[in-house]
Amino acid sequence: MTGSIERRLQRLEDLEAIRALDAQYCRVLDDGDWPALVALFTSDGEFIGLNHPRGRAELLAFFSGLADSGLTAFWHHVTNIEIELAGDTATVRSFLWQPCVQDGEPQVAAGRYLDTVVRVDGRWRYRRKRIRFDYFTPLAAGWDRGRFSLDAARATRSEMR
Repeated sequence: MTGSIERRLQRLEDLEAIRALDAQYCRVLDDGDWPALVALFTSDGEFIGLNHPRGRAELLAFFSGLADSGLTAFWHHVTNIEIELAGDTATVRSFLWQPCVQDGEPQVAAGRYLDTVVRVDGRWRYRRKRIRFDYFTPLAAGWDRGRFSLDAARATRSEMR
């Protein structure tokens, strides 16, 4: 083992805090607690996925407007979290599985997050959160159908490496 016990302990605490950030993101997003969700981002944070809001005001407008876009319920499940720490910055890769309701119809989605998180005033925050969907399709059609079918997703895999 290399490094002091303090550095090793700090690393473990940082890894756990980043995992907790992802769990909190899922909880407050699914609960519709938009102010708490936006507070998980840096002041200049950005979300890349369904849209590309930057900064807390745009993030708040985007997330609070999800229901207006027809996405009225969702349950985020994040798994397979990989964290690469580099001081006060980390790259986080994870998988998303998300049952949801779009335009009154049950849907199922899966994708991958690629995040940059930074320590700000002793707390980890998202500087950049990016989602790339592998599929997003009506539940009745099955997971390998629709606009984001597995075949279409395979063509874009290299974007997330």
